[in-house]
Amino acid sequence: MSTKAERYKQKRKRRLHRIWLAVRPAVVLGVSIVVVFFIARASVNYVLSKYISPVDVNDATPIEVVIPSSSSASSIARILYGACGYDEEGNLKDGLISSTAAFKVYVDFVGKANSLKAGTYTLSKNMSIKQIVQTLCEGNPPKQTVTFTVPEGYTIVDVGEVLIQKGLIGSESELLGVAKSGESFTNFAFISDVAATGNAALRTYLLEGYLFPDTYEVYADASVDTILIKMLNRFNEVFSDEYLTRAEQLGMTMDQVVTLASLIEREAQAPDDFAKVSAVFHNRLAQDMPLQSCASLSYVLGVTKYTFTEAERSTDSLYNTYKYDGLPLGPVCNPGKAAIEAALYPNEDFLEEGYLYFCNQNPAETSELVFAKTYEEHQANVQKYQQYWG
Repeated sequence: MSTKAERYKQKRKRRLHRIWLAVRPAVVLGVSIVVVFFIARASVNYVLSKYISPVDVNDATPIEVVIPSSSSASSIARILYGACGYDEEGNLKDGLISSTAAFKVYVDFVGKANSLKAGTYTLSKNMSIKQIVQTLCEGNPPKQTVTFTVPEGYTIVDVGEVLIQKGLIGSESELLGVAKSGESFTNFAFISDVAATGNAALRTYLLEGYLFPDTYEVYADASVDTILIKMLNRFNEVFSDEYLTRAEQLGMTMDQVVTLASLIEREAQAPDDFAKVSAVFHNRLAQDMPLQSCASLSYVLGVTKYTFTEAERSTDSLYNTYKYDGLPLGPVCNPGKAAIEAALYPNEDFLEEGYLYFCNQNPAETSELVFAKTYEEHQANVQKYQQYWG
């Protein structure tokens, strides 16, 4: 009986073995497919999370991107990758995509490489490559831009006229109101410092002196604040740490330097005269002499001329350097880089030799000024040239 049972077990074992041999390839194949599936799924999830998914799902900060016409998929990828610029250490910040290669592979894979359109787009880091590609394929024509130029020595009123001519503002009041208080721009340290001074409220325009003269390009629908921020940023770029250090060496604040530079800008025209005019003003300040700058009186009266009457010179204004000693209440125009540098680095020879006066020659023939050390010499120059100042 036991022999019969043993034969049955052996027979059953052989049958199961034959069945296993028959199904083993399918089982191995099935297990392999499952393993490959999970590996592939993990790989896809990794690629999606690292390269296709949003750079930062929680960052919805709008980032403006301009895609020039005729841009290839590769160039668009580079623009998106570097859209956030560089940090203070010169390292590229995280852009709108994590990989230029992944972007290129994706647009090729979905057949969108030739459907990406030029334009100006507002994107954000919480957008996936799929969303960014969809946006770029929908298209957004480039915004119309306007270029305007503010020459050195222009006042804020002059700037307003430029913006009106360019169609960027409808009336001067749109600019002059925000320029007077400067409340919207105190995030700039130099504007905050001016606003904190005791006489800030007395200034004609708090922003006067800080709208750096240059050529700018803005969108046709740009707000006044946007335009002014661009000009203030430019000033911040130009007035370097080197300038700040030099101002400290002279015992001057940035505002005092800009105020002095604004006088120099309006008084001097010939390039060689900037540092000489600066030396005259520095010498007068050192001797507690009134600056007697026509530029300051022109700002007060809103006129530009070579001579003023006694009544005009007596005008009661803290900007009037005929009536009040020292620098005027604030800048009388927006000076350029040459005038700022002249304020910081006056002509050493003129400083040492004690020049205290200057006047125009014949404006029809030359823009150069004539300088004098003494009042007598100055009066002689005035007598010689005042016939040409009418």
